[in-house]
Amino acid sequence: MKFKYTGRNKEGELQTGNVDAANREAALNILSGHDLVVLELSTLSTNGFFDRVGSYFNRVKNKDLVIFTRQFATLLESKIAIGSSLRTLQAQTINSRLKDIIFDLSSDVEAGLVLSQALGKFPNVFSEFYINLVRSAEVTGRMDEVMLFLADYLEKEYALKMRVRNALIYPVVVVALFVVVAALMVTLVIPAIKPIFEESHVALPIFTRILLGTSDFFVAWWWAILLLVIGLLIFALDYAKTPEGKAVYDELSLKIPIFGELLKKLYVARLAEAIAVLIQGGIPATQAVEIASHTVANAVYRDLLHEVGESVNSGKLISQAFGISEEYFPPMLIQMTSVGEATGRLEEMLKKVSKFYTQEVDSLVGNLVELIQPMMMVGIGTMVGLLFAAILLPLYNLAQAF
Repeated sequence: MKFKYTGRNKEGELQTGNVDAANREAALNILSGHDLVVLELSTLSTNGFFDRVGSYFNRVKNKDLVIFTRQFATLLESKIAIGSSLRTLQAQTINSRLKDIIFDLSSDVEAGLVLSQALGKFPNVFSEFYINLVRSAEVTGRMDEVMLFLADYLEKEYALKMRVRNALIYPVVVVALFVVVAALMVTLVIPAIKPIFEESHVALPIFTRILLGTSDFFVAWWWAILLLVIGLLIFALDYAKTPEGKAVYDELSLKIPIFGELLKKLYVARLAEAIAVLIQGGIPATQAVEIASHTVANAVYRDLLHEVGESVNSGKLISQAFGISEEYFPPMLIQMTSVGEATGRLEEMLKKVSKFYTQEVDSLVGNLVELIQPMMMVGIGTMVGLLFAAILLPLYNLAQAF
């Protein structure tokens, strides 16, 4: 949701702007965290159906954020001031939602807020990892370098996501088409030729009898099946929005053959690089682990990283804390982290871990892309062959009888 606020900062100056938050309480927490005394807070969005649909199509996509970060980094590298850079980006941004956000960022920076504070008002767009890197850059004075790193990081992350997504598009489309064809056969073709089989008294193969029984069931109960599917889909989507459901789905995703291993390697690569960059930016190890947990879109890894952070805070080394689960934190991560801690080159070792697992993911995705097509052709071809054999064999036997 988007809230409009009016408040005063520590100097007593009046400030007005917008902030994104899940609810009113979260908006107040964000604003108070930026040392603002809130005088007025009102919502700018509703929970209506059309508002939700509109916000979905007008959201800031990953691609939009990648482009914004790259352009921002380029302007800062050219020694253009932050305020001027934001005004330039606001004028040339196409996405209306992002355009409004950049305008708010520019207004806040010109009003005296530092960039990390301005970004913190939009937690649904800028991750905690993003904001904390900017905050570390404000301390060290290396804003242009950090923004260039963020641009590279987001571009690599987006490219990897798109590669994985594109690898899954083909099998999903093929399976969907097969389901449609099979449904048409079962509900339209089979009922039309069933009387022929019954009147001829021809012996039917077992898979033909199964197909006829399935056809009768679907024709008689299609409405119940449709309602059941819709109900289960709604339940699954609602359950996925709950913390428990998100945790269950995330854990199941890590146990899927092949894809589970792919996701684990992807998450390890992401968290290793995030921790390395944060520590390099001067953020303490405990806080770096906690922030890195927000870069991993999986509840299982987030919970484990929280445990790692607590262990490090209690005095353990990061390598020892990673040892809580070798199923999710591979031995190579633990060993390289241990070497880095012993030699004082932790950031370097973690970056090597990230590079290794990124290459592993690239290789695995490439192999999947090459293997999926022939596997799908064989699988779908077999199912289509059985489907048509169930129809053509009885017709052939019928023709032989005459």
